[in-house]
Amino acid sequence: MDTTSTQSPTAQNYAELQRAYDHFNRVLFQDKLPACLITLQREKRTCGYFSQERFADLDGRTTDEIALNPAYFAVVPLVETMQTLVHEMAHQWQFHFGKPGRGRYHNDEWAARMEALGLMPSSTGKPGGKRTGDHMADYAIEGGDFLQACAELITHDFRLSWYDRFPGEALVAAGQQSEGMRLSAAVGGGSTPAQSENVKTHLVVRPTVASAAAANKSNRAKYSCACSQSVWGKPGLRLRCELCESSFIEPRFGTLPA
Repeated sequence: MDTTSTQSPTAQNYAELQRAYDHFNRVLFQDKLPACLITLQREKRTCGYFSQERFADLDGRTTDEIALNPAYFAVVPLVETMQTLVHEMAHQWQFHFGKPGRGRYHNDEWAARMEALGLMPSSTGKPGGKRTGDHMADYAIEGGDFLQACAELITHDFRLSWYDRFPGEALVAAGQQSEGMRLSAAVGGGSTPAQSENVKTHLVVRPTVASAAAANKSNRAKYSCACSQSVWGKPGLRLRCELCESSFIEPRFGTLPA
């Protein structure tokens, strides 16, 4: 019986992410990784991150966090989102069974584990990038364990049903140039939601009421909205984004809504 139509978006979304985590844990990590809490976080310029023992419950237990950025779900093929998940699972493995580098540094041990999983570390996300460093991406190794595991998952009617409709033009452009686009045909799920008219990538801004206070026209402030778009204008403006229907906030005048 298909229950997806009766599930709430929250239950459906996290059930799909948990299914992917369990699959890769079993196939790539021999079920050695402990359960963790998967979250969605819109961190700019970050596809995802791992945070050890980030959450605690009322009984005193702790658990790791793996965060994924839903802004990328619409603009990269499913195989690349799965790469991000496994990338962070490799950090989780290293925390529990290895020796992580200082701070954000991706060291040789992590890089070797990634290669063994079938993902090549690269500072650029493409062949020729640095293998270790503070800010690291990766690309799938053709014929490697990751692509085989991903193909097995996707061919069993797997998908991520929900995605951010307002990913921004820069993310769409980056997604079209990703290595995942080239490899997605081998594992299925080659198309992306960004190719749908349901995904909005253009910013429309309409000023509403200007501040009554006189402002120096030489000064400009940066305003941001809930869908991560930005616009510059004189201080004190009241602006609204017609895409996400939220107000643009100047940081010193307020807090951007979550």
